[in-house]
Amino acid sequence: MAKAFLDVECSATGRRWTGPSPEEARQAEALVQATRLPPAVAAVLARRGVGPEAAEGFLDPTLKDLLPDPLSLRDMGVAAERFLAAVKARQRIAVFADYDVDGGASAALILTWLAAQGHGATLYIPDRIDEGYGPNEPAMEQLARDHDLIVCVDCGTLSHGPIAAARGADVIVLDHHLGAETLPPALAVVNPNRQDETGDLGHLCAAGVVFLMLVEVNRQMRAAGQRGPNLLGYLDLVALATVADVAPLVGLNRALVRQGLKVMAGRGRPGLVALSDIARMTSAPTPYHLGFLLGPRVNAGGRIGQADLGARLLATADPHEAAALAERLDLLNTERREIEARVRDAALAQAEARGLEGPLVWAAGEGWHPGVVGIVASRLKEATNRPAVVIGLEGDQGKGSGRSVSGVDLGAAIHRLAAEGLLIKGGGHKMAAGLTVARDRLDAAMDRLGDLLARQGAGASGPRELRLDALLMPGAACVELVDQIEAAGPFGAGAPAPRFAFPGMAVTFARRVGESHLKIGFGDGTGPRLDAIAFGAFDGPLGPLLEAHGGARLHLAGRLEINDWGGRRQVQLRLEDAARAD
Repeated sequence: MAKAFLDVECSATGRRWTGPSPEEARQAEALVQATRLPPAVAAVLARRGVGPEAAEGFLDPTLKDLLPDPLSLRDMGVAAERFLAAVKARQRIAVFADYDVDGGASAALILTWLAAQGHGATLYIPDRIDEGYGPNEPAMEQLARDHDLIVCVDCGTLSHGPIAAARGADVIVLDHHLGAETLPPALAVVNPNRQDETGDLGHLCAAGVVFLMLVEVNRQMRAAGQRGPNLLGYLDLVALATVADVAPLVGLNRALVRQGLKVMAGRGRPGLVALSDIARMTSAPTPYHLGFLLGPRVNAGGRIGQADLGARLLATADPHEAAALAERLDLLNTERREIEARVRDAALAQAEARGLEGPLVWAAGEGWHPGVVGIVASRLKEATNRPAVVIGLEGDQGKGSGRSVSGVDLGAAIHRLAAEGLLIKGGGHKMAAGLTVARDRLDAAMDRLGDLLARQGAGASGPRELRLDALLMPGAACVELVDQIEAAGPFGAGAPAPRFAFPGMAVTFARRVGESHLKIGFGDGTGPRLDAIAFGAFDGPLGPLLEAHGGARLHLAGRLEINDWGGRRQVQLRLEDAARAD
């Protein structure tokens, strides 16, 4: 095992600090010499495997360079041709979407494109409780009676029976969930995670797949001498879905989100403007805003309210309708948080009683709301650094959701469990999955799932690690440096925000902010001082350590950010950890 960074084997939060590997250190030095980039920026690029020759392109990614040929995905040509034919013939189109942000944004992409052509469509989003995830036979039969084309987005890859039931209509599936050995009887199944795909685009969410189809549709229109809508203006929806669905911000996703954030900052989509305003966003959108302010509100309708509210908000062109929908979703989100808190407390207590040392953490409870089990699973995963499954029981069945940790493919394990007959149904992708299980098979299913995850290494790690990119001194932490670091973003799933260590710092002041936060100033005694904020510091041992530092020198670690308070741009450290510099 490599030596701990700054010899911190156990920090204030119980983590072992790790730093750049020798190879990454050499790569960073080569980048500094070849590009004249600051060492801190070079360290960030080296960690992502970016060499000197690729640095300029990485710091300024363009869709032109990264956008693949949509036809590289199987069935894409057929899907785009049939979709365009339906539009030209003024046929009746239905969009069947999942009830989460990815499904809602995917549906809104299609509805927005169709509206630009003067063409409407029927939006159908199933009720989470009454119908469950994905197409169901009664809904598909009804839609097929009244429509010529059904487009399933963010669902459908495993829906053999329901798609077969859509007699009289063509069905196109635009999805990203893990596929089985056989595909449903749809006209086209466009999915980078089909088993016969290369997997090169497997990181896309459904909205990314839908966007690629619209790119191909526009290309076919140009070939016929026609012109489609400018798709760059649609990237705000793709960015929202990519971040909210926790898709990795690498490759094409990184470029889609980066450009999408710029589009969103232009405030051109009424639904996102209304949602941003009611969430009190006062700065340019970032992945944090998408993942923690906007995404949960869009999701709230599908979780505990009316399933189609989020998609309707994202698709509307009417500011008044957008304001009303955003207000309704905000209220539902508040209610969702209250329900979630009750289920979270009960689930954590149950998981702790069962034991948190195994490869899987799980909990199941009577009447737990299906709309919050996924969020609670995320909370358990974050608290234990293990894959987590939370299940709501009702009658003789349980419906649940799981979240995984990096390097452990939960979707594949759930899919295998379903194939073995231990689940009534189940599916998903690497980081998230859903399942339905018979009550009397619950324990057996979770035992088997734990075995499958253990084979992938779940639960085998030692103390949690805090990965640090480089050492930094307060005097180097200027606004220009933070701007250059941000150029290596956006940061999120699959591309964690860079963290820096400030060695041997003296805390010059420490002040509580609210109930649990802490504001400090620190420096090395010879140069400028830097401010830091530690959110939730007094919810754990970090706050007491810093507040009672007694003049001791400390190693501090966290992420650099710009504080725009009062109209002044100042650098501050988002403090995450500390250790005595003994």
